Amino acid sequence: MNIKHKEIIIETENPFANCKLDRKKYSEVLTGIIEAYSEGFVLAINNKWGTGKTTFIKMWEQDLKNNDFKTVYFNAWENDFENNPLVALMGELKVLTNKPTDPAFQKILKKASILSKHIIPIVAQSVVDKYIDTKGVKDAIVEASKGVADLFENDVNEYSKKKKSIQEFRTELSNFIAKTNNGKPLIFIIDELDRCRPNYSVSILEQIKHFFSIPDIVFILSIDKEQLGNAIRGVYGSDKIDSNEYLKRFIDIEYSIPEPERDVFYKYLYSYFKFDDFLDHDFRKMHLGLESDKGLFLEFSRILFSNDSLTLRQQEKIFAHCRLAMRAFGARTHLIPEVFLFLIYIKIIHEDYYINIKSKTLSFSELQEKFYSIIKNKLNNGTERLLMWTEAYLLLFYSNYLNPYLRNDKIYKYNSELRRNTLLIDSVVNKSNNEKFLDIFENIERSRNTGVDLDLNHFIKRIELTESIIN
Repeated sequence: MNIKHKEIIIETENPFANCKLDRKKYSEVLTGIIEAYSEGFVLAINNKWGTGKTTFIKMWEQDLKNNDFKTVYFNAWENDFENNPLVALMGELKVLTNKPTDPAFQKILKKASILSKHIIPIVAQSVVDKYIDTKGVKDAIVEASKGVADLFENDVNEYSKKKKSIQEFRTELSNFIAKTNNGKPLIFIIDELDRCRPNYSVSILEQIKHFFSIPDIVFILSIDKEQLGNAIRGVYGSDKIDSNEYLKRFIDIEYSIPEPERDVFYKYLYSYFKFDDFLDHDFRKMHLGLESDKGLFLEFSRILFSNDSLTLRQQEKIFAHCRLAMRAFGARTHLIPEVFLFLIYIKIIHEDYYINIKSKTLSFSELQEKFYSIIKNKLNNGTERLLMWTEAYLLLFYSNYLNPYLRNDKIYKYNSELRRNTLLIDSVVNKSNNEKFLDIFENIERSRNTGVDLDLNHFIKRIELTESIIN
């Protein structure tokens, strides 16, 4: 059984063959844009972390290669140990060289070396006075700073040389690209830009704009624009900077990979993690009270992951933890899939709520209020029934968890005058149908196969991996 989702194998001949999210069609749209505007531009693929950008990018890159495009892939996060991004970017370009093009590349390197030259800063007398008190040290620094006028003149000359060198660098780079791309633009992919050091990511953007703005290069930036915006504000030390406007200076086209179609990804994960080995086992299918676990698990997964902002990575993490914790359940052990899955969901997505449940610090109303805030955008006529059952189980098991001897006494009680049970707690899923809510509790009570005596610790000790797994 897999615990961690392995990287998808990208087949050379058919790179999207193993894509479970039907994303080849989006690569075709993007390739069409490149072919229509082959003179060069900067395209940003903007999606949140964990949405599968890197996998998509790598599949698309292989597809571009299959269509005779030259590509360069640069993972900014893995390379931010290098202080000067120009060194790293030129290092990636070097892979395009061969014997005929190496002389052209060497010319670019000479121009780049001038651009990357560092000038030693001048320590002004005012700065010395502000930060250094020792007279001997001050005198030494001031002495070293004599000839400021000469240094200023050198700076002006150096600036003039750099400005000229930028144009010469671009010219040599254009010549090099023209010799390597067979009439098509070079595709330069920069991935994980939002995850590297803020000053490094900003420096890459600046160098792309100033040094690489030439025809025949298409830059693909794989970013989470919100996180990159935070980095930009951090570098410039101000929350007032409009990062969107800042990024418009660099990005010509912005594209977001559409969300997968509903039901696609969780069904894939269900199959990948082999949930059927447990949920669809012959013994459980024949055991009263356990036979419907597979259907309930899939139905509640559909509800839980709908109308939500969960990333693919978060869904994967929830399912991976589910499958691991499930190994601590015996063949005859009650799973109550909707409660089990909900608890793991909140442990990963709403951790404070999970901790408060675990530590028994919530009142019943607080338990319900937070439950409702999580499921309210998933609530409709088709989901109401299962969500009411989940709410009822959660209340019952929490009550048993607080005090196993009181059982349902805090939720409903028998009214001798009316000769029937009456609710002490209203449903938050459907406040106008408490009769139905009471029916659920009574059904749980009547059926000894529904786990009426369970408490939340039955799930928590397995979710927390404090119960031994069963091979």
